[in-house]
Amino acid sequence: MGYHQLTRGERYTIARMRSRGHSRREIANCLGRSAATISRELWRNRSVHDGHYRVDKAHSKAMARRSRSRKKSQFSVADWTRVVDKLRSYWSPQQIAGRRRLHKRKPISHETIYRYVRHNRAQGGDLWRSCRHMSKIGRKHRGSPATRGLLAGKSHISERPSEVDLRQEIGHYEGDTVMGPDGRHCILTLVERVTGYVLIQKLSARNAEQAASALARMVIQLSGRIKTITLDNGTEFHGYKSVQDRFGVKFFFATPYHSWERGTNENTNGLIRQYLPKGMCLKALTQAQCNWIANELNNRPRERLGFRTPAEAFRRPRGVALQS
Repeated sequence: MGYHQLTRGERYTIARMRSRGHSRREIANCLGRSAATISRELWRNRSVHDGHYRVDKAHSKAMARRSRSRKKSQFSVADWTRVVDKLRSYWSPQQIAGRRRLHKRKPISHETIYRYVRHNRAQGGDLWRSCRHMSKIGRKHRGSPATRGLLAGKSHISERPSEVDLRQEIGHYEGDTVMGPDGRHCILTLVERVTGYVLIQKLSARNAEQAASALARMVIQLSGRIKTITLDNGTEFHGYKSVQDRFGVKFFFATPYHSWERGTNENTNGLIRQYLPKGMCLKALTQAQCNWIANELNNRPRERLGFRTPAEAFRRPRGVALQS
């Protein structure tokens, strides 16, 4: 795999671990980077005033350096002057780009104009005040079709049996991954909808092969006490069919960008974050530690279970008394 630039998330990890006294080599091992990369990052992007490393300033300096290293824009000063004039007249980037196409001028995309405005703002300019919307780069536009996790043959959550939605029986689970800051090491969580009983598997990579293997281990661990699994639409779950065919467990998938359809799992992941806070490197996390966290949660009393624990409710399902 070729070299890729440090991300903002990685820079947060560097700053956090540095403040806690970790060495550059320890930070490098956590991020899967070389120690030289970490040393260069801390030196080149430190504050010129006090020498401290601050994430926002470091990221801005790196992006500015990267921008300067690219080829000069194909658009002339006159082109950008016309664009700025229209922005000052409160034309939107879409209107400016569309008008240029209409008059057969050199085409420029509205995304390029937005990038120009963001750069202007970073340099202290005020062009952004002329724009009604400053959309994020690469955001999903309103009305555009959902493209996340597309895979033929998936069963939508609307196809689930009614007893799953009504929580009338034990054996129906929701699953998702919880990411570490390096974008690779993560955990896969599976939680039972009635009892809140949770299983956690450590993954060293967020891909279909590892997720399918982890799901298979979880199904085996549950010894047949599992009927359905409802998952997020991440591509790491594209290997679900091998597990479905092997064990007969039916998989369903939530609507893209509708995390509330898996509310039980989302709430459980929030509890897990008490043990694995955001920004914590998960590279050194072991399966034994994952099992310990799951055990802690499964033995924590829940009000909706009449203050019984998920483990007690899971072992003795007839005694489950859910509160509305």
